[in-house]
Amino acid sequence: MEYRYLGRTGVRVSSLTLGCGNFGDMTSEETAQRLMQVAIDNGINLFDTGDSYAGGESERIIGRFLKGTGQRDRVLVATKVYFPTGDGPNDQGLSRYHILRSCEASLRRLQTDRLDLYLCHRSQSLIIPIEETLGAMDDLVRQGKVCYIGCSTYPAWQVMEALWLSARHGYARFVVESPPYNLLDRRAEIERIPLCQKYGLGVLPWSPLAMGMLAGRYPADGSFPDGSRAAKNPTGIYAQRVKRRGAQIGARLAELGPKYGLTAGQLALLWVKDQPGVTSPIVGPRTLEQLQEMLQVADMHADEALRADCDALNPAGTAVADFHNTSGWLMTRIEGE
Repeated sequence: MEYRYLGRTGVRVSSLTLGCGNFGDMTSEETAQRLMQVAIDNGINLFDTGDSYAGGESERIIGRFLKGTGQRDRVLVATKVYFPTGDGPNDQGLSRYHILRSCEASLRRLQTDRLDLYLCHRSQSLIIPIEETLGAMDDLVRQGKVCYIGCSTYPAWQVMEALWLSARHGYARFVVESPPYNLLDRRAEIERIPLCQKYGLGVLPWSPLAMGMLAGRYPADGSFPDGSRAAKNPTGIYAQRVKRRGAQIGARLAELGPKYGLTAGQLALLWVKDQPGVTSPIVGPRTLEQLQEMLQVADMHADEALRADCDALNPAGTAVADFHNTSGWLMTRIEGE
């Protein structure tokens, strides 16, 4: 397994991150335990979850596994705060009140005394001053409950604002941004990834396989396969990301795979993993077979020919599927069915 520094911190993380968002929902606890053990055995040392995933069950499953097997210190645990975790008006967002309460709840569910990486899951600084959010995060770092902080799916200007305020007031500094980034939605390349490269933030892309569209799981007509998240809720946020053009590019990627001896999913993951500025894409396998397929590219490296072939399918900075549809700030419409 290749290890890379997490931004300008001294921490090294595996070139693939295990995404645990399916745990307790699409993936049973028994299967999740097997996935985590295989991931650890193959050198993955960063687990990514969120306090809202499966109503907190994802964190509970991780906590039970790490405590029960005595492997807490073999992995870094990243979790997030922002999305609703209850029905109350203050059970969401990035207020000091919610951040402090949510951190304590995540620590309990994960059965640990620290969060290695705590991310603001989405931006709310147009409503809540970023100073309030950073101040709460800074207190958690100073208390030893959080090691590092970061953000997910933030616009570049708000990342820059947070960095500036941290420097001005001595707050803990964002060390990572976690954007949606895959061959179908490359808009993170326009400003956010260059900003992260310039100011030393790690980049943890989510949905590198575009919800399976880049792994051949969606027919070229853009319909929803049985058992997919899009099929479970045809009008929901996952279904909104599926576009016919995206599914067609996934089919063309599958045709390109044999040239490199890879499946479509492996090719898509390898492309993201070795893009400039990327630290570790977050992979979210539902089955052991999917994880084993992904692990095969952990130590591979994309060459210029592979990048050129992928660029020909969808050019830099463009999008044919909308993985920013939960961002709250990038409202550009993606054309196509």
